[in-house]
Amino acid sequence: MTAAIETINLTRRYGRMVALEQLSLTVAQGSIYGFIGPNGAGKTTTLRLLAGLLEPSGGEIHLMGKRLRPGGAQQMVGYMPDFFGVYDDLRVWEYLDFFARCYGLDGATRKRTVDELLDLVDLTPKRNAFVQHLSRGMQQRLCLAHALVHNPPVLLLDEPASGLDPRARVELRELLRTLREMGKTVLLSSHILSELAEVCTEIGIIESGRMIASGPVEQVRAQLQSGSRLRVKFLRDLERAGELLQPLVGPGEEGLLPRLNAIQADPLDDRALILELQTIDEEAQARLLAHLLAAGLVVSEFRMQSENLEELFLRLTAV
Repeated sequence: MTAAIETINLTRRYGRMVALEQLSLTVAQGSIYGFIGPNGAGKTTTLRLLAGLLEPSGGEIHLMGKRLRPGGAQQMVGYMPDFFGVYDDLRVWEYLDFFARCYGLDGATRKRTVDELLDLVDLTPKRNAFVQHLSRGMQQRLCLAHALVHNPPVLLLDEPASGLDPRARVELRELLRTLREMGKTVLLSSHILSELAEVCTEIGIIESGRMIASGPVEQVRAQLQSGSRLRVKFLRDLERAGELLQPLVGPGEEGLLPRLNAIQADPLDDRALILELQTIDEEAQARLLAHLLAAGLVVSEFRMQSENLEELFLRLTAV
């Protein structure tokens, strides 16, 4: 299947400053792709290039299999920036009708489109309200409806969850899943990384204009984690457990028991230890558990612990 979004060595310079350097990115059709990176990493620049609002300094952009030419993104892309471009003196339905007119929709099509979009973003009860009287979450949904007026196959959303309360974030998440079911491809940037883990099918981590990693969420997590962490909780005798495990720390030949990079106390539980394993070997882990039990230790929890997206992000983008 043709990729919805593909960039090849995409570069953007502002004078001597390089905002984006040879970015190669592929987003499959029907994906929800999360773009992660600190401020100034190049996320917004990338979205503006894909939306046709900036000209690249080098490289190529392909949307739905076609190379992007100046002005060519208007029908293929719906773009929602990280600030609200709303007109306060318009009613909700008038706001959407205005942009539908800009895309040349006739009267009957405009009315149907406005009604369908208001229903999609759950703003039908607010159709006659003035935009300025909407909550931030409602304005965010209205801006998303605006991006959908011309029924584009690709949506570019810059920090769509910024400033939203927890309920509004849940509503946005459900809306994104609905859009995916409708066949839309969504690329969104966000600093709320836990939100991306729940809704995105793929993620990309960008730092200083360069892509660090890209792919399905679990694949990226597995690709970037160094070793594995094992959480072991004891009902008692934590100090004795540490003494029993200490000989396994550091370099050495891999025997029946796994070698450990480090042992540390769990900062959230004074009865648990976090073991950093050098390799992932389930049989060796089973032998380690048997070793602890044979020593008379009472183990109440023994499980692998993965880094979440926040931990990966902080580690990979550390200065």
